[in-house]
Amino acid sequence: MIDIGKLYCGGMSTGDSLRYGAEAGPDCHGNRPHESVRLASERRPIVVWSTTRTCNLNCVHCYTDSCNKKYEGELTTDEGLSLINDLAGFGIPSLLFSGGEPLMRKDIFKLIEYAATNNIRPVISTNGTLIDAAAARDIKNAGVVYVGISLDGMEDVNDTFRGMKGAFAKAMKGFQNCAAVGQRVGLRLTLTRRNQEDLGRIFDFIEREGINRACFYHLVYSGRGGNIFADDLTHRESREAMDTILERTGDFFSRGLDINILTVDNHADGVYLYLKLRDKDTAAAEEVHRLLAWNGGGAYSTGVGIANIDFFGYVHPDQFWQDYSFGNVKERSFADIWMDERDPLMRGLKHKAEYIRGRCRLCRFRELCMGSMRVRAFRTYNDPWAPDPQCYLSDEEIGIDDRAKQELKLSGELYTMPEELTR
Repeated sequence: MIDIGKLYCGGMSTGDSLRYGAEAGPDCHGNRPHESVRLASERRPIVVWSTTRTCNLNCVHCYTDSCNKKYEGELTTDEGLSLINDLAGFGIPSLLFSGGEPLMRKDIFKLIEYAATNNIRPVISTNGTLIDAAAARDIKNAGVVYVGISLDGMEDVNDTFRGMKGAFAKAMKGFQNCAAVGQRVGLRLTLTRRNQEDLGRIFDFIEREGINRACFYHLVYSGRGGNIFADDLTHRESREAMDTILERTGDFFSRGLDINILTVDNHADGVYLYLKLRDKDTAAAEEVHRLLAWNGGGAYSTGVGIANIDFFGYVHPDQFWQDYSFGNVKERSFADIWMDERDPLMRGLKHKAEYIRGRCRLCRFRELCMGSMRVRAFRTYNDPWAPDPQCYLSDEEIGIDDRAKQELKLSGELYTMPEELTR
């Protein structure tokens, strides 16, 4: 995650210690965070548990290709409780209950409460349409620390994207119900060609509705979103979206509004932010460079700081890579599976600096990004160590000159960026 308010505007948020370490300073409540671990071998991942594949919506970009039907073989309640014990023993910091739609599991609150009582911070990722007043109270009482409600644009755009008329209104009612019981809640939006031109209205909506946290996700090619480039932003559109996000977040801060804006799943955003800030405030930019270097970008994401367990208990590098499994928690503990580097992909993910190729290897901002999302590289080039095709930074910006291109050509690492993204 790239915390725009923290990095671009000098603000603070509750996630600072996790993303930028103790030296990032106290959080927005004045608490001094602990020092986060720095080595991949010592880190414990945030685990995304796809608790069920069943979902009441039919979203265009669903990475689990979920439908409103029963799927056989999902982890039972007892298996779920055993899994939580396993994760607690391993010391994971947070468990994100996802789906499908997690609120369609009848035992979801029992599972959430059990995680909370075992020193795991429970988070829910939901479409929000099932959060009535009673569900909001149940979420709060179960100990959920944060609810992320997904939207994909304003009314008609969102409903078309979600496959259900009225989905926008129901999701916003769910947001309001959470807010009414004091539940911390925010929005999750995936940037696509369907909503990029509507970003201004989305920011107006965020302010008008009193939404104090919104995460803008870059599209990852998986599931029904696996039709590569069909809905993805071009590099030009990505830059334009970032310009809007930086400008509007800066405006929020200049007016003293407590609205936390983040971008997710593209570490090039951090470099772009740094370059933009360097033109305005050199000292502030160098501090941002230091924080991004501590964070490490993709070096500590997939396979290190983020993990996925699917509906059936299979462990994946992240929630977008469910066609590759390291093992099943019914057969081995999560810790054993996650720390076993005999699998070549797991070995590479935990030591990305040794593996990334092409322009990512020679990029002068390598330590800030470390190749970003490996699954996008795999989907595009059938090579998990190829450059991320969503890197919208120019060769000139990242220090790739003619000599570097010649080196890449001679070593067989001169990957061609997809025409669909560069036009």
